[in-house]
Amino acid sequence: MSAAGLAVLVGIAAAGCGSSPSGQPASRPSTTTTRAPLPAGRHPSTISKMVCEDDAQHEIAEALGLKTTQVSTPTWVDHLYSCRYEYPNGAFMLSVKELSSWAQTLDYFHGLANQYGNTRSLGNLGQGAFSETDGSVVVRKDWKVLTVDITGLPDQFGVPPTSSGDIAVTVADVILGCWAGD
Repeated sequence: MSAAGLAVLVGIAAAGCGSSPSGQPASRPSTTTTRAPLPAGRHPSTISKMVCEDDAQHEIAEALGLKTTQVSTPTWVDHLYSCRYEYPNGAFMLSVKELSSWAQTLDYFHGLANQYGNTRSLGNLGQGAFSETDGSVVVRKDWKVLTVDITGLPDQFGVPPTSSGDIAVTVADVILGCWAGD
């Protein structure tokens, strides 16, 4: 896919999760507040659960040009919340690892880079992001690490057909557009 095509997909993705029920862009507060991230708890955070919920499914469908046939029942194991988005011709997995400090978050993030490869850094995604050797994307935001695992997708996916690596970036961008804090 061309750079212009990817820019259109990312632009569509960035518009998501911030719209009101009328479909108009939600108004943003004129002031922002900063608060410390919350540590991992006994149960997944609202932000982690969001990646598998209806709003995210709708926004991802809009960005990719097709709807999922099924999203698996989410799991919560060792502070990792995940679900699988299934389609007739492929699937991808979304997961969010919740951690309890900057040090833990950075260690986990860099550990994934060492384990799966860091083929290129991705700017403008979270507080750090990279593509793995298989095209999957890992993004760090506060004390959470999002992974978009595309190993179940064909090389070209979506409408119009787009490289699976670009799909991973688009999905990560959609999710980050929904995360407003913690």
